[in-house]
Amino acid sequence: MSNPGYIALSRMIAQQRALDVRAANIANVSTPGYKAETVNFSDYLVRQTGVKTPSGGRTVAMVTDRASWRDFSQGELSKTGNALDLAIQGEGFFAVQTPRGERYTRAGRFTLSPAGQIVDGSGNAVLGVDGHPLSVPAGDASIGVSSDGTVSTESGELGKLRIMQFDNQEALQGEGNLLFASAQPGHQAEQPTVAQGAVEGTNIQGVAELTKMMNDLREFEYASQFADAEAQREQNAIDKIGHKT
Repeated sequence: MSNPGYIALSRMIAQQRALDVRAANIANVSTPGYKAETVNFSDYLVRQTGVKTPSGGRTVAMVTDRASWRDFSQGELSKTGNALDLAIQGEGFFAVQTPRGERYTRAGRFTLSPAGQIVDGSGNAVLGVDGHPLSVPAGDASIGVSSDGTVSTESGELGKLRIMQFDNQEALQGEGNLLFASAQPGHQAEQPTVAQGAVEGTNIQGVAELTKMMNDLREFEYASQFADAEAQREQNAIDKIGHKT
């Protein structure tokens, strides 16, 4: 395969990755707390070594999938009236305990487990500032969460939500659709703002995301057509050379 073919192939691979990311975003357009993901591409320059660049020659520029990043801007808050639906206004993440260790999420649609622990949709225990799961005493029916994250019932204060902030949110590693892991130490938010009876929606703009996906698909098709044309050109050249010999 010639350099033009490799360049077209690199573009197709990049566009396939972009389509996969767009599809995941669109699939989660109604998922509370989901954060949109975007792919960053860049040029991968290939230079010949040990020879002089021929007259009119250029550096070959491939397309490479450099990285992906999350848009952590806040989604719209929707009121539900449910006592354990919680939303963070501004920066911060709820901390939950998973089998893989402590993880972080913006999805605040919580429930009570049979054991009385406050858990997320996957059954992971929601943590308090002391790093232990928050539990509601048996029989308590009135759960209140103040704006600073303090959880209380008719039995009194149960603890305060562990709401973590990170100096570099882009360094967080996504696990599934709603959880994030961090290799960097975070810190408890000094003045968190928690809204009870509300959930944060996704920050994806569905129509805009669908439009971008259609553009990515057109780019993939253009690269595919170019690759087909280049393959045909090479085959024609081979046929002519073989015919002459």
